[in-house]
Amino acid sequence: MNIPETFPQPDRIQAVKTYIKQTWQTLYRSHQHLLEAARDPKLEHPEGQPYLVYISPQEDKNCIEQTLKSTLSAEEWSQIELRVLPAETELIEPHGLLYLPHPYIVPGGRFNEMYGWDSYFIQLGLLQDGELALAKNMVEQLLYEVEHYGTILNANRTYMLSRSQPPVLTLMILALFERTQDEAWLQSTLPAAERYYYYWTVPPHLNQSTGLSRYFALGEGPSPEVLASEQDNCGRTHYERVKDYYRRASVKAYDLDLYYDRDRDCLTDLFYKGDRSMRESGFDISNRFGPFSVDIIHYAPVCLNVLLYRMEQDIAEIHQRAGNNDVARQWNHRAQERHHRIDDLLWNESAGLYFDYNFHTGKQSNYEFATTFYPLWAGIASPEQAAKVVENLALFEAPGGLLSSTHVSGNQWDAPFGWAPLTLIAVKGLLRYDYQTEGRRIARKFIAMLVQEFEKDGTLVEKYDVCTRSSNVSDEILYGYSSNEEGFGWTNGVFLELLALLV
Repeated sequence: MNIPETFPQPDRIQAVKTYIKQTWQTLYRSHQHLLEAARDPKLEHPEGQPYLVYISPQEDKNCIEQTLKSTLSAEEWSQIELRVLPAETELIEPHGLLYLPHPYIVPGGRFNEMYGWDSYFIQLGLLQDGELALAKNMVEQLLYEVEHYGTILNANRTYMLSRSQPPVLTLMILALFERTQDEAWLQSTLPAAERYYYYWTVPPHLNQSTGLSRYFALGEGPSPEVLASEQDNCGRTHYERVKDYYRRASVKAYDLDLYYDRDRDCLTDLFYKGDRSMRESGFDISNRFGPFSVDIIHYAPVCLNVLLYRMEQDIAEIHQRAGNNDVARQWNHRAQERHHRIDDLLWNESAGLYFDYNFHTGKQSNYEFATTFYPLWAGIASPEQAAKVVENLALFEAPGGLLSSTHVSGNQWDAPFGWAPLTLIAVKGLLRYDYQTEGRRIARKFIAMLVQEFEKDGTLVEKYDVCTRSSNVSDEILYGYSSNEEGFGWTNGVFLELLALLV
């Protein structure tokens, strides 16, 4: 495995850290930046029309309007229209920004809103960078979303009201508490944390036959942002490219008739359900759940269920700190039950890897994906299971760090691409089981690649080709969006967190 000959010298590391410190301000959104936040690069906006900002029916519209008027200039306010969300949110037209009361950090580029699981990795970076108040705001925003919009959202746009993202809320709560030790605040988060937990653990997200959860977005039809912005050089949308693939390919990973009507040459309603659910998973797009991952609705994924295990443990810890020992034991019991199910259904002893489970067919997937490191990160793996996963590390390790999967599909969450969140989770998992050499090696590779590419381009980006150690990836991506967004919130956060682990 090619390893960078030298780790970057401190002055080169410091240049990236300085960039990150400055970039938090570039990615910062508050009431003062409402007009900037309301602009959505993913949707077309009619010239001369105001930008819509929707508020929860629980809010006082007049009060919010007065606050915003006092913050924005008259010219800026003239370009904003404030509306209350209707009861039938699926009928919202046109789409707009969802109001949040506190400042927050956006990922960057076309992602000009606050995202669910991005926020955790961003928060880790903010904490490492001494931005405590902003790190707290990130958690408070997600708590607000649960209370006012029903769940933590994929992002705060109206077209994302029907889907969440990987559950990281309690991770963020406890990461902040570790710095503040504010017991009263910690207890105050319990109602929202428990409410959000049940979003994932009742139907339709619960698969009752396995007792495990799945991704299952609640909306119907094509995702508006895909129709508007995920287009190739010929103007074909992602969905049109998918149809072209289905016309000529033989699909064996799932029953194609569920997702494509060949006689009418159209994608089915179930395809769009699967496509939305894939976006809820945060991994958009790979072939992990068959081509374009649309069969995700029939799987209990490793990543989601490990995150829910951690959530159960986290809620138990918060209750225990509050002196609710009996309740804490109930939550720990839930975690133990999920642990058993993960071992029974998601662990493959002969392969030495964790795989997603297809409850529709009653079979494990054999798609090798870096989420196999999640159980190490969460402490679920036994020492023997961890050892077997580490024996397979060579499947994923690359010159720039860690491959998302071992498969090349033309999708951005497959090989040859690597992503900051998966890298951090894998490194923390390896270090947790005292695979110091392996964990530190991958962290150093990833950091070295980021520094190298930063020095070429002056920015950190969303994703990298970890085989060629390059941020020039667009020509390799055939589906979804092929741009490589600059900024980039979670890459910034993971860079700082990995550095802290290497100290």
